[in-house]
Amino acid sequence: MPAAYTPKAPTTPGTDDYRCFLLDPKVTRDAVITGMDVVPGNPHIVHHVILFRVPPDKVARAQQEDQRVPGQGWTCFGGSGVEGQGASLDQAPWLGAWAPGGGESLLAPDLGMPMAAGSRIIMQVHYNLLAGHAPDRSAARIRLAADNGTRKTLDTVLLPGPVELPCRPGKSGPLCDRDVAVLDVAHRFGGEAGAVANALHLLCGPIHASATQTCTRPVLEAGTIRAVAGHMHLLGRSIKVTVNKGRADERTILSLPVWDFDNQSSRPVKPEVRVRPGDTLSVTCTHDQSLRDRLPAFSGLPERYVVWGEGTTDEMCLGIVLLTRP
Repeated sequence: MPAAYTPKAPTTPGTDDYRCFLLDPKVTRDAVITGMDVVPGNPHIVHHVILFRVPPDKVARAQQEDQRVPGQGWTCFGGSGVEGQGASLDQAPWLGAWAPGGGESLLAPDLGMPMAAGSRIIMQVHYNLLAGHAPDRSAARIRLAADNGTRKTLDTVLLPGPVELPCRPGKSGPLCDRDVAVLDVAHRFGGEAGAVANALHLLCGPIHASATQTCTRPVLEAGTIRAVAGHMHLLGRSIKVTVNKGRADERTILSLPVWDFDNQSSRPVKPEVRVRPGDTLSVTCTHDQSLRDRLPAFSGLPERYVVWGEGTTDEMCLGIVLLTRP
């Protein structure tokens, strides 16, 4: 980041700030990224970091967004603000991501992520303001190699699943009503981010309130799965990513029966799994409201019906599948 940024919630009340920073890696010839290391400047408040590729034909759009907002960067709940949420679930413009437990990642010798000359990088930083408001100057270090055409492109497929976690028996309050809870998310993070809770059911199926939720999506293009990761927040208990769930050739490629928020690094898939149109990818997440009583982040917060939300004390269910295409 060019300078330190002091995070602040864009709405009141608010406990989270998603800020996007437009960075210039000064790539003057076509190259491929072979490794990266996200270095959170203030790890106490940095919840996650995502690096988005901005190809040359979209740089002007990103610069326009950056100039539109006073100060350094812009608010970007959900996506980067340059491309809409959900626009590229099957080929997300991610270069990489960091979450607690993550470290430097080096790609296999046959892999790379294209970085055309003149490209930029958007670094989205999610700040958890429950942990403070101190300045942050996070950084990303990338390894580049000449693009000689021999490396396979590593693509990112995102598997979001719904979160529909009702209040516990005997608990009550205005936010225990689902509609009120969804409106609260929209108020804190904006209408587009607030609409995700309902949009996920267009993608995944009808609403049913339960601690465990699953979303299954068809594979649209052939590919070879090389690595996988999961993402939930503080109420997460377990997460699983499965190929061809419920079929004879079912294979689990990620199983974390005990979710550890502080260890969200990606895991290689060995042996590699090939998928083709007609196959499916599923993510299954379990959340637990009882953790509210045990975690300091929820101290003083009222019980609520938990839906997909951008905040640290909201929840997500996300599978991240890294694969190569033929």
